[in-house]
Amino acid sequence: MILIASASLAACDIDRMPYGSMESENIIGNPEAAIDGLLNGTYAQLKAWSDPMHRAGEYAGDNMMIRGASTDDFYEFISFSRTPENGRLGQFWDDSYIAIAQASNILKMIKEGQSEELDSKLGECYYIRGMLYFYLVRAYGRPYAQSPETNLGVPIVNGTPDNVIDGLQLPDRSTVKEVYEQVISDLKKAETMIANERNGKKRMPIVASKGAAQALLSRVYLYMSGTYESPNVQYAQLAVDYADKVISSGSYVLLGRDQFMKYNTYTPEANPETIFAVKRLASEFSGDDHFYGVGGMYANIGGQGWGEMYASGKYIDLLNETGRNDWRPDSYKIVDARAAFIEPTYSKDEKTGKYLEVFRFIKENDNQTWSYVQDTVVRSGSTVSTKNNKDTYTLTPVNVEQGVYSIKYKDGKTYSGVLDYYINLNRAYPQFYITKASREGEDSHLHSPVISRLGEVYLNRAEAYAKLNNYGAALSDLNLIRNRSIVNGGYASLDASNASERIDKERQLELAYQAERSYDVFRNGESLTRRYPGPHNQTEVIKATDYRVVYYIPQSVINSYPGTLTQNPTGN
Repeated sequence: MILIASASLAACDIDRMPYGSMESENIIGNPEAAIDGLLNGTYAQLKAWSDPMHRAGEYAGDNMMIRGASTDDFYEFISFSRTPENGRLGQFWDDSYIAIAQASNILKMIKEGQSEELDSKLGECYYIRGMLYFYLVRAYGRPYAQSPETNLGVPIVNGTPDNVIDGLQLPDRSTVKEVYEQVISDLKKAETMIANERNGKKRMPIVASKGAAQALLSRVYLYMSGTYESPNVQYAQLAVDYADKVISSGSYVLLGRDQFMKYNTYTPEANPETIFAVKRLASEFSGDDHFYGVGGMYANIGGQGWGEMYASGKYIDLLNETGRNDWRPDSYKIVDARAAFIEPTYSKDEKTGKYLEVFRFIKENDNQTWSYVQDTVVRSGSTVSTKNNKDTYTLTPVNVEQGVYSIKYKDGKTYSGVLDYYINLNRAYPQFYITKASREGEDSHLHSPVISRLGEVYLNRAEAYAKLNNYGAALSDLNLIRNRSIVNGGYASLDASNASERIDKERQLELAYQAERSYDVFRNGESLTRRYPGPHNQTEVIKATDYRVVYYIPQSVINSYPGTLTQNPTGN
């Protein structure tokens, strides 16, 4: 277990991985010359951290499915078969605490008040540390609405202890409430200390900023704001207040619909909606990274990537809820802009060179599981039928213009589906590739993970307003995001009867594949269900109170920890 980092911190440029070291005497004697290298080494550590962070957050949700069981440790995130012997969780823990130690050691070695520019960079250290504690506590600690005063979070260890050699004892896990207090303290320090410029230039979203601290505080307070049924209005108001600061600053701009549909292709520096992202470069992301990075599991692009995880049937249905998104090359039409990040793998017939027309739908099996059907379409005048072996079905039009039909299937049930082209199957599953974590700068799977962006801040404020019973203001924020993606798709009204469903649905659509979904479900006291095709347990209902909502502390960490480190419960 790597919990503490040496006082000789890595020095590097932000676009390279850490190398080299600095002596503490040189740092103290000339802090202005030292801090850039030290701080860049801390940012570089976030690159390794962002990989397990994404998998732990996204795979436990319902936006994606995997083609089959995997021996990789990340399959436990999908299957909820939690064990403490998980290398991915060990990496997440270690990478988090390495960066926490790096940021904390800078704060210990360089005193505040020497110059405004130096203080601003110390503020960046506070942001990084606060952000990491937040991501740790939401993974290893229970949702804030569940007894934060007694539930355990993570250890608070701010820097390398003085007694590393003799008698080192580190504290046990602090409570969830105590960790959140640490997060808020750090982020507020960052907010007050970080200047608008950095080294005489405009501050880019690849380094911490005042806006980044405020944006994350809006999310932190939202996580503390209770559930829709039992809101904490004090924290909901604070979530509104910090979202207001970001939005009213004018520093960030929502992309227009057409630009938003290319969000994944822009570098963070060229994207006015991005508030903070972990910067990656093509020069450091090559070879096996295109397969083993986050995007490589979601798609195969130009022969690179495994392409073994796809958009879930539930997520596809949400995208199509207000109108069918047609991904076919010769009739491409995107109704919901978020559908632009999905790319089905249509295939042509080898003999004819043409696409095969099929009717695709999801059917329920006898054992209460769900599977895809892609039956060949047969046309006779205006009559559209499908053929599957010896079975022929005449389809009933639902929306002919959009190619939506229904079928009365042999199991006696009626299903709705779409006329489409045949999508390649991986095992039994159509490959709905996900490209939201790929194609930055048009480089296959290059991706700079987004931590905060303006679209999320508006949704944070919408939810907080709803918990304050200010449904008019909530509707305005919600529709700002919704109308961007769905032309004239805004809701006519919002009230206590529908606010939670509509706001949560918009968060799912907007923030998919950004490692938010599973935490959003459980923090609001909701249950996770995944009644769509895939090898996961399709009938399981995972309640917010389930012990598996949080991850185990890695056993490797507990074994090497200098002190007591309490494990999470192994059952309810």
